[in-house]
Amino acid sequence: MILRCNYEEVEALRGGARALLDRPSSSSSSSVLAPSESRARVEALLPRLKGDLSLYTLSDLYALRVALDAIVEHLRVQMEAHVLATHAADEGAVNAYFAFAHAITVASRARELGEEMEAIVELVTGGSPTTDAIRTFRFPD
Repeated sequence: MILRCNYEEVEALRGGARALLDRPSSSSSSSVLAPSESRARVEALLPRLKGDLSLYTLSDLYALRVALDAIVEHLRVQMEAHVLATHAADEGAVNAYFAFAHAITVASRARELGEEMEAIVELVTGGSPTTDAIRTFRFPD
């Protein structure tokens, strides 16, 4: 299955991923810290952020969703910080809003794609996706 991403969405995700990873994981700032699994998923995703994303298993999708959720949360915190430090119409705040909006849009499409993938597995196997099916049931592009 392919998760389609336009240029602006890819750039927002790349920027959010880099910003999240550039922040030390042991930071005591007021920002929400990404758990180590989330950071690892974001690190694995970053080199793939060049365009549309191919997902071959539900396991791939679930890993992607962990990374996207971490990026979206980081961008939300950045957006709120920009707005509170300046004002809603400040260029930095507006840019932060659009980065957040693009990222949350991709995360929403990933959730929808996951629902479709789970429904296909259920239709083919006759039951909810098992742990084995999550890892091994393959979806073509």
